[in-house]
Amino acid sequence: MILRCNFEELGALRRGANGLLTERPEDSSAVVAPPEGLEEVEALFPRLHGDLSMETLAEQRRVLKGISAIVSRLREEMDESVVATHPADELAVSSYFHYAHALTVLNRVVELGQEMEALIELVTGAAVTPAVAATFRFPD
Repeated sequence: MILRCNFEELGALRRGANGLLTERPEDSSAVVAPPEGLEEVEALFPRLHGDLSMETLAEQRRVLKGISAIVSRLREEMDESVVATHPADELAVSSYFHYAHALTVLNRVVELGQEMEALIELVTGAAVTPAVAATFRFPD
């Protein structure tokens, strides 16, 4: 299955992913757990140059987890820029658009997953199991 992404959406996802992948804890002596979904963001980052192809429901779920982490990061950035400046500041408005573009992609990934799951259940006549999610293939 192919998830179509436009230029602005890909730019927003790359910006959020880059922010997650490059941030480092202030105090290197403290033990800080990595953000939820960081592994998925690392795997997704090289793919953020065009439409996203997902062959299995398991892959869609990994993409969903990565994009969810990116959207959370962009929401934090937007909130911070609004509070630090004001809602109409250029940085705040730019942060809003990055967040909004990524959020729309997240919504489409959720819908795609629901469609994939429904199709698997229709074809197999049973609820989706982790094994089926990993092996049932969807052609592009």
